[in-house]
Amino acid sequence: MSHNSEISRAEQRRLAVASATLGPWRAAAAVGGLGGGVALALGAISDGVGLGLVAGSLSVGLMLFFMVGGAGAVLGGRPETGSPSDRTGHPSDRRILRWAAAHPWRVAVVPGALMAATDVVVHQALTSQGFFSGVWDSLWRGLIVTGVVGLVGRFSNRKG
Repeated sequence: MSHNSEISRAEQRRLAVASATLGPWRAAAAVGGLGGGVALALGAISDGVGLGLVAGSLSVGLMLFFMVGGAGAVLGGRPETGSPSDRTGHPSDRRILRWAAAHPWRVAVVPGALMAATDVVVHQALTSQGFFSGVWDSLWRGLIVTGVVGLVGRFSNRKG
């Protein structure tokens, strides 16, 4: 698995998705919920509550959720108890974590794409924003998530 030419593109996509699933998603949900709640509270104090504010707060929460979960995936979780196998418990998970450490940008695309997709749904369901402007806004948010997760993985000191 040391050479990308040995692995098909379809297999690389499956590895990227598998790597992303090994992120700390419970912690990410807590951070996203807290961040979205703070954004909602601050917006309600200054502007009052409306569907636009709710949609914006959900976007903030989703961005935090996907950033924390994705960053944890490219970092391999760094469990307190020792090696990644202590957390995952399976040898194939260790290989997936090594692949993720070697290919952080491929893993980062997964939470970025999920961010963009869920953000489009949130904005279409809760606001009267046009479809194409909603897609554009969601794409740049997904790119931010991809960039942050990719940079965290790229500049981490974790060895594969």
